[in-house]
This record gives sequence, C-alpha cells and structure tokens, in this order.
Amino acid sequence: MQTGVAGMICRITNARALQLVVLSLCISGCTVNSQYRTDYNVCTSTDPVTDCENKSIEQYEDVGHRDNDYLLGFIEFDDQGQLQDRKQMDAVIDEIINYTARRDESRSTNALMVVFVHGWKHNARPDDGNVASFRTTLEKLSHLETVSSKLEGRAPRKVVGIYFGWRGESIDIPWVDDVTFWDRKNTAHKVGHGAVTEVLSRLDDLRNVMHDITGDPVSHTRLVVIGHSFGGALVYSALSQILAQRFVVTKGPLGTNTDVPGFADLVVLINPAFEALRFAPLSDMANARRTYFPLQLPVVTILTSEADWATKYAFSAGRFVSTLFEKHKDMTRRKPVGQGTEVISEGSADRTAVGHFEPYRTHRLEYRDQMAGSEDAGAQVLTQVKRGWCEDKPGKEIKFPGSALIRTPSSVARNPYLVINVDKRIIPDHNDIYDDRVTEFLRYIILLSTQVPKNDIVCRAKS
Repeated sequence: MQTGVAGMICRITNARALQLVVLSLCISGCTVNSQYRTDYNVCTSTDPVTDCENKSIEQYEDVGHRDNDYLLGFIEFDDQGQLQDRKQMDAVIDEIINYTARRDESRSTNALMVVFVHGWKHNARPDDGNVASFRTTLEKLSHLETVSSKLEGRAPRKVVGIYFGWRGESIDIPWVDDVTFWDRKNTAHKVGHGAVTEVLSRLDDLRNVMHDITGDPVSHTRLVVIGHSFGGALVYSALSQILAQRFVVTKGPLGTNTDVPGFADLVVLINPAFEALRFAPLSDMANARRTYFPLQLPVVTILTSEADWATKYAFSAGRFVSTLFEKHKDMTRRKPVGQGTEVISEGSADRTAVGHFEPYRTHRLEYRDQMAGSEDAGAQVLTQVKRGWCEDKPGKEIKFPGSALIRTPSSVARNPYLVINVDKRIIPDHNDIYDDRVTEFLRYIILLSTQVPKNDIVCRAKS
C-alpha cells in the first residue's frame, strides 16, 4: 500500500516537474512585448543592417545607383493592438513628409508608399528575415519606379516603406513555437481592431493631401498595404468594414455609377490566415454588381499558394475544432456569371482559409519559364499588364515575368477583389514568398494599381 501511494506521489511529482520544465522553457523562450526600434533619429546609411539596428527610420542611399534609394520606417504595436509609442508613429509620418517634400533632381516630390505587415513567427527585430526581405523589395521597387516613370512621362516617385511590427513570434524555441498558431491568430485579429486602423488611415490621408504639402499640381503619390500570413488577417481585420462601406457608395439611386475605390490604392494579402466567411460580404457584393467600368483597377489582391499546408490543413483542422458547437446554414447568392443562384456552405466557409475556398476564387497564377531581363523589357511588360487588365476576357492570360494570371470561368472581368490560387512552383509553401516571380508579380500589380487612370493611354483607348 505504501509502495502504491509512494509510486502515485512520485508519478504526480514527476508530472508536475515536467509541467514546470515545459513552463520554464516557454517563459525563457518568450519574446518581449516591447519595442525593438527605440531611436527616432533618422539613420542615413548604405548599410542599414549594421548601422541602424534600433532605429525607427532608415534612409538607404546607394551612392553608385541613386535609383535604388528608399526610406524605411518602423511602427510597432503591442499584444493588445495599441501603439508601443505614439511618438514613434509621429516621427515616421513626419519624416515621410520631410523626405518626400525634399527637393531632389532625380526624384519628384511624390511618394510610392508601401506598408508591410509581417505574419507568424516574425517581429521588428533587427535580424528578422522579413525586415531584410522588405529592404530588398524596396530597393528593387525603387529601381523599377524609375523605369516605369519614363514610360509614363513623369518624374519617378520616392519609394517609402513602412514596416508594421507586432509580436507574431511569442516563443522563439524551434518546434515549441508551432503551438502558438491559434494564440497568434487571435492576437492578429485583436491587433487589427486596435491602433492599426488609425495608422493606416493617417497614411491614407497623407496620400490624399501630399500634393498640397509639396505644392505639386497633380498628385502621383500612392499607398499600397501588404500583409502576410497572420499579417494578412491583421490587415483585413483593420480594413474590412472600410472596404465594405466604400463598395456600397459606388451604387446610386439609378444603379452603379462609379468605380470601386477601396482603401489606399491596393491591399495585398499573401497566404492570409483567416477564414473565408470573413470575406463573404465583399465577395457577395462583387457578385451582386457583376460588371465594372474599363478603368476599374484592382482594390484587394489575395495570393494563396496551393502548397500552403499551414492555411490549407492546419488552419482547417483548428477551425473544425473551434467551431464544433457553432450553428451554420447554407447561403444563397447570385452567380457571378450567367443566370441563377448558387449555394455556399457557411460551415465550409467558416472552416476554410479564404485563399483555399474555391467558390471565392477569381484567378489562377501559373508558372512560366520566361523572365523579363532588360529595362526595355520591363517597360514592355508594364504595357502588356495594363492592356491585359483593360481588355480582360475569359481564358485570356495577363503575362507577368515568370507567371501568367488567368481568370476563372466563374469570375467577371476587372473584379476589384482578386482571390488568386498560386502555382506551388511560384510560392512553394507558407513562408517562402520571396521568389523572383512573386516579387515581379507584386511590382507590376502595384504599378498597375497605382497608375493615374485618367492619363492612362492604354485603358482610355479601349474604354
């Protein structure tokens, strides 16, 4: 009897010891819920990785190739969605204004602003891989902006990046950090409902008034928002209600009367980790409208790899468990093409990530071998992309360097909400999103969406 009791006590003690070990590992591996970028002075450098570790504002200057210059600002949020420091946001926005308004022989006083919101297992730490990749993207975008400006007969804009940092990585122990998937999903939505909407709205307002600040008669300043993984969920949580409201105002008492404005100039979500049911209002409204004017530009672009196991399998399994006791029904809506209606399973939409939900897909991005090389080729590609979008027809490809965008039979031309299924040779998994084909596609879809439609000869000639 004593042996049995002693053995039971020993097992309980061992179990508690194991729990304490696991708990201590998690505590020791927890990442900080505080700022990484605490210095608000501008860091001007040719090597920001080394020189600008704790800086909130980096200005990259390539002495040999000034066409590659850019400004990068960091704005950070805590687990509750609040700004880590409001002064950080103010400093970044003030420097964007100063940097853009500063006279420069090689650039105009307009800006091409790109916001990037990272996803799971990332943050604003100096050695974070997403920070390094975003710098590279800004450098390449700055160069392509020079090329495209020559084609459009204007001075190139100054490229400005804004990196939103949040605690996408809560535990930095390999393998153990995998258990944070659902906790970080909830945090992403919480952060999205916090101060992110304010910051994005301030940047959008800055875009609208930049020409008044700089004195330019015509504004070419544009704003693009990109979210990856849970960063996509965060961005969508922050903007979904704004997007829905702005779609509604495109219809007047006598029917449709304007293009769909969206938020900023383009919102891009890459492998976003949120359920399709959250996207239902936009998809349903787009179906109800069905037709768009020749100058309608993309508003939201969702890219999801067919090989993204995290959002395809892990996400669905988790949603199945978390929605087990919820009630769902079938939803009836108008077909996007042809007559009649279609039935959408509310339960399936609630358990499937938006990019994997087939009824909401509008396009397929397929792999192609050929990549554009020279600057002349880049200008030619941009013209082809614009023309392809303006002349969009079923089965017709819009060719990008190394890929081709093909509309699904169930989607209408120039639908401003693109839900794109991506070839696994372009995006091989959840995190590997920096293939040259992805970068090239994003650059050209950004340039397409940030053009000035009234001055665009390609679209106007076909309208």
